[in-house]
This record gives sequence, structure tokens and C-alpha cells, in this order.
Amino acid sequence: MKILILGGTGAMGVHLVELLRANHQLFVTSRRQQAEHGDVRYLQGDAKDLLFIRKILQVQSWDVIVDFMVYTTAEFEERYALFLKHTAQYVFLSSARVYADQHSIIKENSPRLLDVSTDEAYLASDEYALAKARQENRLYNAEQRNWTIIRPYITYSENRFQLGVLEKEEWLYRAMKGRTIVFSEEMMQRFTTLTYGFDVARGIAKVIGNSASLGNTYHITGNAPARWAQVLNVYLTVLKQKLNLSPKIMLVDTAVFLEIKRGRYQILYDRLYDRRFDNQRINALIAVDDFRELQSGLCACMDVFLRKPSFLAIDWRKEAQKDRLTREVASLSEIGGVKNKLRYLLYRYIKNV
Repeated sequence: MKILILGGTGAMGVHLVELLRANHQLFVTSRRQQAEHGDVRYLQGDAKDLLFIRKILQVQSWDVIVDFMVYTTAEFEERYALFLKHTAQYVFLSSARVYADQHSIIKENSPRLLDVSTDEAYLASDEYALAKARQENRLYNAEQRNWTIIRPYITYSENRFQLGVLEKEEWLYRAMKGRTIVFSEEMMQRFTTLTYGFDVARGIAKVIGNSASLGNTYHITGNAPARWAQVLNVYLTVLKQKLNLSPKIMLVDTAVFLEIKRGRYQILYDRLYDRRFDNQRINALIAVDDFRELQSGLCACMDVFLRKPSFLAIDWRKEAQKDRLTREVASLSEIGGVKNKLRYLLYRYIKNV
């Protein structure tokens, strides 16, 4: 099959490319120039650019389009009919963040935040979970049924390790620099479900070209939820074993945590919920019990990362706010750029949290 993957260079996309390349002709969009490998051809350009997308859709006939991009609802309005028109199957990556709070196991037909929330300010926004649900609705209401919706939840990889809403740049970087990890006390006891990105990609590969998946929605997550306290303990164990580090932990209440971390709605309407998923639907296509076990998967991925650690940009304003709480100080030598140094000093010593 001739498959177009939009945004296929992320944590799930890179694995999907490796899984599909042997048996299919792949085209992957990337903003950066990438070397071609065998049957994988990289199309350099911004997949958010509608002109770029129109050109790609018109010059080729596509059996499958897999879409990892994140759109506003307005952007999706401009695109989804084009995608449905120019392919036999459009695979849309939504998110399990769309679901409302639920004490029972979440199924694909469980209530979504968009459908049951009474928070008017939230509903007036196009926050990620709402945007994904609205975009799902466009597909549900489309005349064509040649779409498949995938709802992954939190994925980890050799370069991504989340702690609640914190990316590795917000907790692991601090730990490796000898400073205290600041985390939410309430979130520690919530159940979450983390899945290795490769396993999610395996599930996506199973729906591709599968006529039974058309017009269907699937979770692709692990079957073993864990509390965030357990996840943190795995991280700390690896840091002790590999680097002989024993980071200190400061647990703060929700109000304080909301001040030191952007993403208010993600915290309130996702990470403070228990997230456990029913995987019966995708299990008909792939054995979810064969997905990598959480502890061994996290340990293996962290082992790879710690051999050659690499971090994205650090938010020095938020680091300063955390250091103000913990009464610690970052070395100015680790802060790149005069503006970042000034920002750190301002929020560390002058502005209140």
C-alpha cells in the first residue's frame, strides 16, 4: 500500500514507520530534511501548511493517511474532508484525554468532557481534549465512513518520560542537577496508564488496511494501570541504580502546583482523574497482554536515555518558581542566554510564586 504519514517523526510515528516500511511504500512529512531509507520517502514541509498538504494530496493517490498532527478545530475543519476524499482510509490520532471523570473502566463509548462538562469557561476554549472531541465529531458526522479514530493515552519512549503533567525537562533535568522534584500530592495517588510508544504503533499498524476498522474508534493502551507514586518510584530506582542519585521530592497541594505548571485544564480534567481503560476492541486485532510491562519498559527506556541524556529547552521561569519553593538555586552557568538568566533571577528572588 501507499501510505502517507503526517507528522511521523514523533514517539509513536518513528516506530510505526519501522513497522510498516518492509511491506509498504511510505511517505512521511517532516519539517526537517531527512535522508531517505529504502521505501521510506520524506516530504520536507510543514504539515500544518494547507497549501503543502493540498499539493501532496493531489499529486499522489493514497491508500492510507495516518495523521499525528495536532490541529485547532478551525484547522481541522479546513482539512478533514480533503483527507477523506483523497484516501481509502484516514487514521486520525485523537486522545484518551477526551474522556470525562469516571470511576469505572473507560470504554470507547464512555462520556467525553465535551459532552458532559458544565464548566462554561472550559467549554468556550479549544483546549486539547475538547479540540480532539470536536474533531472526532466532524468525522462521526461525515458522509464518508473511511476513517478510523485512535485514542492513545500517555506514551513513553527512549526520549520521553512523563511524571503527571511534567515532561522530563521539568522533573528529570532537576533530579540530574541535584535539585528537588516538585510534584502534586493529590496526583501521586491517581491511577494512570502508560504505554510504550512501540506498542501503540503496533496497534495502529493492525488497523491500517483493515476494512473492519473503518468507522470505528479504538483505545490502544496497556492493561496495567499504576498510581503516579508507583511510576515515580520506578524512575527513582533507575536513577539510584544508574547514577547513584537519590533526588528529594517535595509534594505540594493542587493550588500551588497549578501556579508552577502550565496546563491548568490538563491537570484538573485529566491527570487528577483515575485513568484505566478497556482494551477489548483493539485486543481483537492485537494481544494487548503482550504489550511491554510498565516497570521493565520504563527501566529499559531510561537506561537508553541516561547513556546519552538530551533535554529540550528548559522553562527557567518555572524552574525559578520551583527553586523558590525548595530554597534551592540553579547555577547560572547552566542557564543559556542573558534573557534566561535574568528571567530566572527575577522569578527566583523578586516575584512571588
